[in-house]
Amino acid sequence: MRIWIDLANSPHVPFFRALASEFRERGHEIEVTARAFAETVELAQAAGLTPEVISGHGGRELAGKAGNLIRRAWALRGWAHSRAFDLAISHNSYSQILAGRSLSLKSVTLMDYEHQPANHLAFRFAERIIVPRAFPETALTRYGAYGAKVRRYNGTKEDVYLADFNPDPSFERELRDFGIRREDVLVVVRPPARDALYHRFDNELFDELLGRLSAHPRAKVILLPRNDSQRGKYGERADSKLILPERPLDGPNLIAFSDLVVSAGGTMNREAAGLGVPAATIYAGEWAAVDEELVRAGRLRRISTQEDLQSLPIEKKAQAQPRRALHVRGEVADLILEE
Repeated sequence: MRIWIDLANSPHVPFFRALASEFRERGHEIEVTARAFAETVELAQAAGLTPEVISGHGGRELAGKAGNLIRRAWALRGWAHSRAFDLAISHNSYSQILAGRSLSLKSVTLMDYEHQPANHLAFRFAERIIVPRAFPETALTRYGAYGAKVRRYNGTKEDVYLADFNPDPSFERELRDFGIRREDVLVVVRPPARDALYHRFDNELFDELLGRLSAHPRAKVILLPRNDSQRGKYGERADSKLILPERPLDGPNLIAFSDLVVSAGGTMNREAAGLGVPAATIYAGEWAAVDEELVRAGRLRRISTQEDLQSLPIEKKAQAQPRRALHVRGEVADLILEE
């Protein structure tokens, strides 16, 4: 088959890089488009996916998001029209799903967060929806995903690309370039996604977390901003202890070499949990069922109060115990490709 993958956000890059390799090994052809948002394009290029960059971000306001969605769908339609694709795949790329519907092209979407309002659009227009086993049935039906459209897999989307991951020892040299030594307690943090539909509020605990980390005598913090606004805000506080890298870093290696990951989102926490690195979520919105499972399994801590924040251990990690869920990649590929 000729398969079209659209990358709408930076966490989609490692996920689809692994699946693209799986598809090519099975004899399929792949073409990739990407939205110019966050570090999506840079990461895709570094991963060797050579995407066609089509449109960018619509901004924080709902009207801008809606207008950009339609404009990008039209641009994607024009790009894909003469390419004779057999299948369009994304992780809830709303524009690709609309473009695929207008071309009578079969669209498959994957999703792991049941509280995303735009699931209403993606689940109704995609021909197949693939979700983790933990995804609640009520959320599927509420957003228009019924019966034969839905497939489930065991695990998380992060298992697709991390189950066989082994850290690169040379990555330690990159950390030394930032002044991070082996004896430091390396904490990787990610601010809230303030521009996302599912996170339209402030999170005061995140700034208090930075204050506690700054006061810790051995902690070094790498903060990964989501956009230029956050880079400007937190860049004013940057020093030898709070580091904002100017270039994208390899995410799995960064997590593997860290002692603690604290994110106000989902993907990075699940990556840490998959790699056996201590992880804590400071996300203040509605929790995903997949994250609730990780808490029950003891692979993720929840920070929702001052007491949670003060009791968070900031220390060198013990030996990592990765999940190694090796079955998930093939299982997800099978669900995408099945007739």
